[in-house]
Amino acid sequence: MRHARPVPEAAAPPTTTLSASLDLSADAATPASLLLAVARRDGVDVLAESLEVRGPDGPVDVEELDAGDGTRLHQLLLPRGRSTVRYAATVRSAPGAGAPLSDAQRWECTRPSRYAPSDRLASFAAAEFGGVARAELPTAVASWVNEHIAYVSGSSSPTDTAVETVLARQGVCRDFAHLTTTFLRALDVPARLCAVYAPGLAPMDFHAVVEAAPERDWEVVDATRLAPRQGLVRIATGRDAADTAFLTTAGPVTLTSMDVLAVVDGDLPVDDLAPGVPLP
Repeated sequence: MRHARPVPEAAAPPTTTLSASLDLSADAATPASLLLAVARRDGVDVLAESLEVRGPDGPVDVEELDAGDGTRLHQLLLPRGRSTVRYAATVRSAPGAGAPLSDAQRWECTRPSRYAPSDRLASFAAAEFGGVARAELPTAVASWVNEHIAYVSGSSSPTDTAVETVLARQGVCRDFAHLTTTFLRALDVPARLCAVYAPGLAPMDFHAVVEAAPERDWEVVDATRLAPRQGLVRIATGRDAADTAFLTTAGPVTLTSMDVLAVVDGDLPVDDLAPGVPLP
């Protein structure tokens, strides 16, 4: 008599602990919005979460808004004086297939945008990548940016576009993401920027990567190669950094300090740079 062998249970995906702390100062009460919270999407289980804003006189009311694609925007009125923002979460992300590209996204994510003027770099992109198969373009473009752009902290300004980056040949993660996005859109590949928490990133900070859809599903590429894509946790999705800033204010506010933490329980994933990696 044969006895069936028990099927071993699949190991549960690791948990990731996240936190972000902002210290702010305002000369007057100022409307503001925050993009700090983990995006609510299929495959992402938020096990614990908290967001607290405190001003000189105590807690500040915060309202959560749905900003699309799972992005959660929190709006508030920053009081005059010093305020602290504290966000913390524990999440578990299950590996799976990439989300499908919609018809609306197909058009929105191939248009030029504020920091990704793909129309201005169309000839450059065609000359560099004209012979690359469409399915291979996200990986090929990210590799080109990694090889030709130096990662230099503080080397760019908040108003620099992909054009300034390709001329200066240096930048930080948002510049790498903007240039990757710009080249892909110039090649008619839908691309968008994602703000993420990135376990393994050093020094630790908010991180910017790119989602591209050369065929039917979104996949993530990161030209910086500073953190494994398999461990990224999505915060916000947008056309470029104008849509994904962690803090936006309707008046002058000073960011006096910021701390970001993203730690995975167990070993960091190994990124072999293969194409087709989804971002939950």
